[in-house]
Amino acid sequence: MRPDIEEKDGTVKYLMLIYGNEDIWNALAPEDMASLIAEVDGFNEALRESGELLESEGLMPRPRSVQWTAGDAVVTDGPYIEAKEFVGSYFVVEVDDEQRALEIARAYPGLPRGGGLEAWPLMGRGWASAEV
Repeated sequence: MRPDIEEKDGTVKYLMLIYGNEDIWNALAPEDMASLIAEVDGFNEALRESGELLESEGLMPRPRSVQWTAGDAVVTDGPYIEAKEFVGSYFVVEVDDEQRALEIARAYPGLPRGGGLEAWPLMGRGWASAEV
């Protein structure tokens, strides 16, 4: 485990960003979408029962991007509007190591249906003072 991201109790939190593709998601039959939602609910419930799932939410479309430009914070529609893939939801897990985080990521039910996932280790409270 990387000491710069490890929490003091030996666990590390990961933000899992779930990517979707509107072309793929919109092509799913209603019963296939219902099946996928049930699979994700079961996946989340198993992680909740193990104590690893801390939080899970879907994201509303139309994110905003805020960038510092010419001395001002400029708000735009963000870079995702023109892309086919977008961040559709996220969940946060607390696990013993990166291997477990990636095991959870590989098991996400949406992956076989054309989704993607990024696993971001979150900075622990002691990250700045940890030896790297």
